[in-house]
Amino acid sequence: MSFITSVGVSLPKFELHQKDIKSFIQHIFPRERREVERLLPVFEHASVEKRQFVVPMEWFGKDHTFQDRNDTYVDQALKHSLHAVDDCLNNDKFLQKQIPYEAIDMVIFVSSTGIATPTIDARMMNERPFRDDVKRVPVWGLGCAGGGAGMSRAMEYTKAYPDAVVLVVCVELCSLTFQKNDHRKSNFIGSALFGDGISAALVLGEQSPYLSQKRMIVPKMQTASSKLKKGALDVMGWNINNDGFQVVFARSIPSLVESFWKDHVTAFLEKSNLSPHNIPFFVAHPGGKKVLQAYEEVLQCSSDKFKHSYEVLKNHGNMSSATVLHVLKKWMEEEQEMGTTSLMAALGPGFSSELLHLEWSS
Repeated sequence: MSFITSVGVSLPKFELHQKDIKSFIQHIFPRERREVERLLPVFEHASVEKRQFVVPMEWFGKDHTFQDRNDTYVDQALKHSLHAVDDCLNNDKFLQKQIPYEAIDMVIFVSSTGIATPTIDARMMNERPFRDDVKRVPVWGLGCAGGGAGMSRAMEYTKAYPDAVVLVVCVELCSLTFQKNDHRKSNFIGSALFGDGISAALVLGEQSPYLSQKRMIVPKMQTASSKLKKGALDVMGWNINNDGFQVVFARSIPSLVESFWKDHVTAFLEKSNLSPHNIPFFVAHPGGKKVLQAYEEVLQCSSDKFKHSYEVLKNHGNMSSATVLHVLKKWMEEEQEMGTTSLMAALGPGFSSELLHLEWSS
């Protein structure tokens, strides 16, 4: 068994409201005014009110080289990774006392919005008193599914090594990928939906001595499942050009939830002897309003079961892999009752799906 005993986050300092971004974007986006005005309602329909970025609004109006973007990524990713890990290991809402950095056996670092070698997790080792024999697993390219996949890999490791302590760190600086000279509709939609997000989760095996430091009933990871839809490489991801990462975001995603994801979640629930009607809430990555509505349609449940997914989307936007841990943190803060069952879900490039069965346990 594997327990999620704490979640920490780091919020970038530049908080921008949707109405201000909308006003700014329409002046810098390279399309005819008539076409821009036709696309502007996307900002109202996204169910996003504000987002946080590592760069100020003026940054988006300037041209940036790939090197400029990536240098900013490395600097800001390291800074915010450390903040999120500090928050996770020192979070007195979840922990009775601090978990020492020396206790960490593995760091799984998840990101898709910048590149670094040595990786960001290696740079973290030089900034905090981690042991020098920590196992590092940098995971790149899973996009929005990365948070779920990272947690699943942590679960598998702590099941193999039940006394292990694992950190899962998700860093997505989506703002650095926006290209003002990209004429495609998907870029415009991305500018209305994505924000920067950083989160970290502490996963303990069932024999870890640090389990005694948890302050409350916590989610236990039971089983996980990954599924890839072949022939769907163009649904979401990046095209790489001289300016950096160019977003790929297909309009077919909600319909894939109602077909591909429906098959995946139905089979997973049956195998786990679960029914969506007996699950009080879902820890779902909010890929967007239409994706959440498609989840509800597939599971035949109300939006109340996704309230924190909507809340995180409203206050932070889609932060790619980091988002699902923000949602998990909200549900954990409610202090669920013993035996409460839930499902973590996230979709990503490939086209891929990650599912994780959670049960709140002591």
